Amino acid sequence: MPKITRKLPAKSVVKSLAAKPAPAKKPKKLKPWTAAEVHEAFARFHKVNPEPKGELEHVNPFTLLVAVVLSAQATDAGVNKATRALFAIADTPRKMIDLGEEEVRNYIKTIGLFRTKAKNVIALSEKLIAEFGGAVPRSREALESLPGVGRKTANVVLNMAFGEHTMAVDTHVFRVGNRTNMAPGKNVLDVELELVRVIPGEFMMHAHHWLILHGRYTCLARKPRCEVCLINDLCRWPEKTVA
Repeated sequence: MPKITRKLPAKSVVKSLAAKPAPAKKPKKLKPWTAAEVHEAFARFHKVNPEPKGELEHVNPFTLLVAVVLSAQATDAGVNKATRALFAIADTPRKMIDLGEEEVRNYIKTIGLFRTKAKNVIALSEKLIAEFGGAVPRSREALESLPGVGRKTANVVLNMAFGEHTMAVDTHVFRVGNRTNMAPGKNVLDVELELVRVIPGEFMMHAHHWLILHGRYTCLARKPRCEVCLINDLCRWPEKTVA
């Protein structure tokens, strides 16, 4: 009988078969901020910029509402460029309705989703007249009942037009809250509620502006400018470029 031989697998194969996969590393749990640290962060923001302003141009609560609705998925600069001429001739719900949806589209056609937004602007103007006497309502529930208005828009209007201590969470605020670990959350509502919980009342009036500006100009999405960050020593982000 011919001799039967078995070919052994290569050493590298044997080694790979014997090797056990390395256990996955658990993400390091970041240390929560203390109340004193949160206070210190906002005290620094206040010292540098005591009266932060939103960058959307408006002349009254109605034009603020419209500007915020138009700003969804658009830059403030782009919205301002389109609304300067629009608000010069239509700064009330009645004037906006009289202008008409087609003309509104012509004014805002440089803004993303301008067709849908023009439709919403006319619809919310009609509802303001029909249900609120032409005035912008002062409750979140009423604001969110308007076409094109969500929680973030309602929070901006309540804060800027009526001085309410609300927290509007956009992509910048969401990023800052999670990256710094000041207010981590899986969604914008989680981050909003946590920020409202931890930020001292004395800073709430301007808190969302400070965080938006910080995210827009310092804590950038791709290349955060940690070297000029006011709160880099408090930030918990593991990848920050300064201690």
